[in-house]
Amino acid sequence: MKKLGLFIAAIAVTMGASAQSSLYDLSFTDIEGNETSLEQFKGKKILFVNTASECGFTTQYEDLQALHEKFGEKITIIGFPCDQFGGQEPGSEDEIQSFCKKNYGVSFLMASKVEVKGEGQHAIYEWLTQEAGGVIVKWNFEKFMVDEDGKFVEHFRSMTKPMSQKVTDLL
Repeated sequence: MKKLGLFIAAIAVTMGASAQSSLYDLSFTDIEGNETSLEQFKGKKILFVNTASECGFTTQYEDLQALHEKFGEKITIIGFPCDQFGGQEPGSEDEIQSFCKKNYGVSFLMASKVEVKGEGQHAIYEWLTQEAGGVIVKWNFEKFMVDEDGKFVEHFRSMTKPMSQKVTDLL
């Protein structure tokens, strides 16, 4: 019985060690294939946005770029292309990157394509949706902001434009 108790305690310690307690423990692959740790963004706010090139909200790339240019010293913007909503991000990473640069001059950080909900949900979006109270991402261009210490601040649905006062007031 004592061995069983020790075994259960060891499992609990192992499970606790693998749980992601901090946003800064997480990383993602950028659109060029480089592994990127969120830890490097400590001290700045981060705006996470699930993006798509063929969506009615795609023009928000323009506002995201404006936000990056105006407030880049205070906030890091990371676009996460996602094809889970209406198949509106069908392209490869190269095609997405080319489209964003050509049409919107995007110079903010872009990730490789991810899933933001469901079984294949990326760990960053798992953390964000849990911290936002279990919210489910419903469409493209939803935004999650975290503060300089990696704490969740706000979730914005697709209709909220990146340069809206709701967003800029948090900067």
